[in-house]
Parts: sequence; C-alpha cells; structure tokens
Amino acid sequence: MRLIIRLLGVVVVLVVMAVAALFLLPAERIANLAARQFEAATGRSLTISGDVTPTFWPVLGARVEGVTLANIAGSDAGPMLVADSVDLGVDLSALIQGNLVVRRFEARSPQIVLERDASGVGNWMFAGIGDQSAATTETGTRASLPPISLDRAQIEGASLRYIDRAAGTDVTVQGVSIDLTMPESGGAATLRISVDRNGQEGEINARLGSVSALLAGDVVAVSASISADGAQGSFEGRLGLEPVAAEGRLSIDISRLGPALQLAGAEGGEPIPGAARPLTLGGQLTLAPAGSLHLREGVLGIGSNRLRLALDTTFDGDRPNIAGQISADTLDLTGFTGGESGGSGGSGGAAGWPTSRIDASALALANAQIGLTLGPVNTGFGMIDSTRGSLTIDRARAVLGINEIRAFDGTLSGDLVANNRNGLSVGGTVALRGVSLLAALHQAVGFERLSGTASADLRFLGSGQSVDAIMRSLEGQGTIAFGAGEILGFDLSAMLRNLDASALGAGNSTIYESIGASFTMANGVLTNNDLRLEAPLLGVGGNGTVDLGNQTLNYRVTPEAMRNAETGEALRVPLLITGPWSAPRYRLDLEGLAEQRLAEERARLEARAQEEIQRLQDQARSRVEQELADRLGGGTTPEGEAQTPEDALRDQARDGLLRLLGGRQEAPANP
Repeated sequence: MRLIIRLLGVVVVLVVMAVAALFLLPAERIANLAARQFEAATGRSLTISGDVTPTFWPVLGARVEGVTLANIAGSDAGPMLVADSVDLGVDLSALIQGNLVVRRFEARSPQIVLERDASGVGNWMFAGIGDQSAATTETGTRASLPPISLDRAQIEGASLRYIDRAAGTDVTVQGVSIDLTMPESGGAATLRISVDRNGQEGEINARLGSVSALLAGDVVAVSASISADGAQGSFEGRLGLEPVAAEGRLSIDISRLGPALQLAGAEGGEPIPGAARPLTLGGQLTLAPAGSLHLREGVLGIGSNRLRLALDTTFDGDRPNIAGQISADTLDLTGFTGGESGGSGGSGGAAGWPTSRIDASALALANAQIGLTLGPVNTGFGMIDSTRGSLTIDRARAVLGINEIRAFDGTLSGDLVANNRNGLSVGGTVALRGVSLLAALHQAVGFERLSGTASADLRFLGSGQSVDAIMRSLEGQGTIAFGAGEILGFDLSAMLRNLDASALGAGNSTIYESIGASFTMANGVLTNNDLRLEAPLLGVGGNGTVDLGNQTLNYRVTPEAMRNAETGEALRVPLLITGPWSAPRYRLDLEGLAEQRLAEERARLEARAQEEIQRLQDQARSRVEQELADRLGGGTTPEGEAQTPEDALRDQARDGLLRLLGGRQEAPANP
C-alpha cells in the first residue's frame, strides 16, 4: 500500500513539475510551439503577434492577443481569421489523457472570412480536423490534432464575410455573435448566431446531428429556428458542407416586415400597411451545391391572400436574382391601396391624393423575372377579373408587363414601370379596349355620369415620393374613343331649347353615338382641345384642362343643336364645367353665347355686304359695256352674227391701219 501511495505521489509531483515547467517557459515560446503544432496538424499558418498570458484557474489556458489564421492557398480575400484577442481554457486531466476538452473559447471583434473556392472546397475544411488526414511536420512525422470537445465557444462582435467563388457570391455582415457547444468530440452540436444590423437584432438557433460527419462531407440532420423583431421561422431538414447544400421544410411568420427588411440591409420603415399583415411563407426549400436556392410548393400569405410560388434564386451578382412563377386564385389588395372592399370613390375624392411617403427601397433588394397568373383581384378601386403578365426587376427598376388584364368587360395591356434608382418615378404605356365606362369610373373615382364603352391609349410619366407628388408631376399624352353611350345627369338638348341649366338631375340624360379626343399632360395638368361628341341632331365640341393634382375641372363644351335638319342650321350654346371632379358645377356660358351670336351676326352682315358689292360691281360693268357699245356702234359679221363692242372696235382699228398704209380694205374675217 505504501508503495502504491508513493508511486502516486511521484506521479502527482511529476505532473505538477511538468505544469510548473510549462508556465515557467517564456510566453512567446509557448505561443510559437502552439502555432507550429497547429500548422503541422492543419496545414494553415497561425500567427500570434501580441502578448500571451497563461492562466491556470479555474481552467488551464491562456489569453492570446493579435491572432491571425491564414486562408486557403491562392485566396485573395485575406486571412481567414483576424482577432484582437482569444481566450482559451482546456481541461488538464483530459489533455493528459490525449483528449482536447475546451472549457472556454472566446474571441473578441474578429474578422472572419468563410470562403468556398471554384471547385466547392471550403476554407473551413482543415486537415487533421473532422477526418484522420494529417500534415507532415518538419521532422517528417505525421501530426494531427486530438479529438476536440467544446463546452462553449463564443465569438463576439464579429465581421463575417462569405465568399462563394462557384456561385459568384460575396456577402459581408457586421455585428455577428456566435455561440457553439459540442459536448462530445465530433458529436451533436448546438449553434446560436445573433446579428445586430441597422439597429435590429436577429438570432438563429440550430442543432446539428453530427459535427464529425458534417466536417467529413456527409449530410446530417439539422433543425433551426430564426427569430427577429416581429418575425420568426423554422427549418427542418438536412445539411451538408462538402459541398454546401441543404434541403428541408421552411416556415416563416412575419408580423412586422420593416424590422426584418432593415436586418436584411434595406433602408426605410414599414413598407406595407397593417391590413396586409401577417406575412407567412412556407414550402420545400433546397440550397443546391452551386449556391442557388429553390422553393417548391411555396405558399406566400399576405394578410388574407395566398400566393402559390415556384421560385429559383441565384447569387451570382451584386444582389440576388429571382426567377419563377407566382399565381393566385383570388387577391384582395384593399389593405395596400387604402380603397374600400368592392370600392367606389377610391381616389380620396375631395380629400385629395394620399401624401404619405412611399417607401420603395425594397425594389433594390433583388433582381427578378417572374411570371404572373392571377384570378379575380379586388384593388380597392375596382375588380379585376383576371391577369396574365410578368414582373421584371433590374437594379431597383421594376417593370410590370401586362399581357392581358380583363376588367370592366374589356381588356388592358401594356407596361407599367416603377424606378427607384434615383428617387421614385412611375410611368408606362397602356392600351384599353372595350371597357365599360359606367362600371370603371364608378369604382375608380366615384363618377357615375357616363356610360358606354371606351378604348384608350396612354403614355405617362410621373415622379415623387407620394401619390400626391406623382399626380402633380404627370407628363404624357393619349387618345380616347368612346362608343355609343349616355351622359347621365343632364340633357343637352333641353339645355339648348331652354337656354338654361335647368335640365339637370336624375332622369335627365344625353344619348351620344361617339366621343373622341386627344390630350397632353404637363405638370399634372391634362389639356384637351379637340373633344368631339356626335349625337342625333346634336354635336358637341370641347376644350379645357383637368388638373389631376388638385382634382379639378375647367372645361368648356359647346353643344350644337340642329335647328333645321335640311339646311344644317345649328344653335350653339357653350357649357362651362368647373370645380372639383367629385362635385362638378355646370353653367351655361351666356357671355360666350352672346359673343358667338355677335360673331354669327357679323358674319351674316359681312356676307350680305359682299353680295351687295358684287351686285354693284356687276351693274357698273354692264353700264360701261352698254355705253361703249352705243358709242362705237355695232355690226354684223359676214355670217350675219351680231358683233360685240369689243369686236367692232378691233375691226375699226384694223381698217384705219390699212388706210394709213395705203392698203386695200377687205372684208373683215371672223375673229
């Protein structure tokens, strides 16, 4: 027994002496030994440029300052790790047994570069870790790190850069903190990653089935949750690192989109109204080895709306590129537009256009090429029966290509553009065909006084950060053509007969055969000078302006009622339409009518005067001709025809000339 006790005492003394010798060595030498051992085991250079301070309580370890870990050979992205300081604590008893149990690992403000080369190999794959390959030491022996267990590894305030040479991706995220535990060497691990960006915090918690299998290139089970202010999500599936790939079921629920977008790097606040929340996303997600994301069986929920998604996302540019298809059976957009369900008068009427700021920063998050197929859509300003089109986004410029929208018994086609590259601007080219005017105007702007069918062509452009600013800046041009219909609320024929505006109100109407006009827009004011309405025994011309920004009218129409259908004589009575278009005022332009009648009377007097002048000129000419004939006399030709005074004068002049020359006078020939 004594022998055993003595032997144990010797062992303890030897261990204490060995530990004491370790701490008596210069710190720089310890650091160099550790760096050479790490490089021998992994093939990576480890440089320690700062102080090394040993610690032995509560665990054996050291604080190392100025740590730099080299990247993979051939990389131009700089070191894989640069840290101000690293604290490391290990279990001494486990280390004596040949195992590495890390009780504490802390890195402060490191700059981390995770890089995957063109062949798909990541710089996180170390020789001697996760597999049994080893590096060759300077003496020609093979070295490898002992199995590692992690009680806890912490990284605070890191700058994390991810480069994928194969996919062309280069993303940097600041304010990253990582907390990793792996109780058993190469076994299951839990990982927590938190990000503080743009004043928003987000967190990812994940559990990996086997770290050793993952590092060896196998696919392992993974369960992850995502949380942020107003957002949460989960992923259940599989993950692999060699190459990087994952697949599984994704579920996201967002009650506040603004913080989530800020966390993703976008500027601005909440981009959608509360009526359009919550946002949900679910489906089968695949991260392909090439670095692309693929969503199938996707369902995007926006408030009460459900969109079916089939999307592919690549990361080979300065921003993600999304391609695929979006479809929906029905949509209700009243939460976006502020209109009423089934809406009427959605423009805001006398209240004017909305002046709230439009946040279009989301247009810069990604590029996109997406096909759209939608069923009935309630816009808040009217019902759309169906939509076929496409959405293209290129560097914050979105183009909605409309193959066909069926609405109000007609169709619409064209392109609508929203450009937020240098301030927000909207524009487009639109063609309407066969649209029911009564239904369209009633639902869009609450105007219920025009029926018939409409066709129109429009090109427009506006800019500003609110609907009000855009409407006040509109420029463009267009044409309209209405088929047979009815103007409700006033009877133009009765107005002309009575010469007053009493023919207004319910039960009164003006039936027309066609209406046509062209117009231009500048600074939010629409100008038209060639309106023409054709109706039985009635025609109307018009000109004036429509202030789109202020929603007011200043328009003059001139009806022409036929007094006599056979002669075409017409009575013209100008009508002024002024005031807000939600409640326009109609009045006869009596001053204009008086000027018109004066002009007509002046024209009649001028015509009579011209006729009298012509009559007097004809009388004077006749008198002169008669007097000339009386003075010169007349005669007859050899054939017995009467000569005019001009002919007689010509004959007399000829005879006189012959006598003067001594010639013989002959009988005159016929002229």
